[in-house]
Amino acid sequence: MTPEAKVKKKVIATLKDAGVYYFYPVMSGYGSSGIPDIIVCCNGKFLAIECKAGANKPTALQERNMQQIRDNGGIAIVVNEENLNAVQEVLVTLQGEMTWEI
Repeated sequence: MTPEAKVKKKVIATLKDAGVYYFYPVMSGYGSSGIPDIIVCCNGKFLAIECKAGANKPTALQERNMQQIRDNGGIAIVVNEENLNAVQEVLVTLQGEMTWEI
């Protein structure tokens, strides 16, 4: 398992424990490049997670996509081995916010 895959595995375990909806976007000929690794819906809020290993940083395209998510009211974070707790912190905050019933 690659170092980045290990980060993704730990993030997914946190998401499963929290019981939130998530998926991995599948890139194909019709998809867009630079999409974050994991897309989450928690309490009606959009969360995008880019997983990196070690000192690796998002590409310029990944940064641009994450900024577009933030500009539209979503949350986008970069997670590595050093800040895995950021996922839990965001989820706790989102789960404490009011939900909207339709």
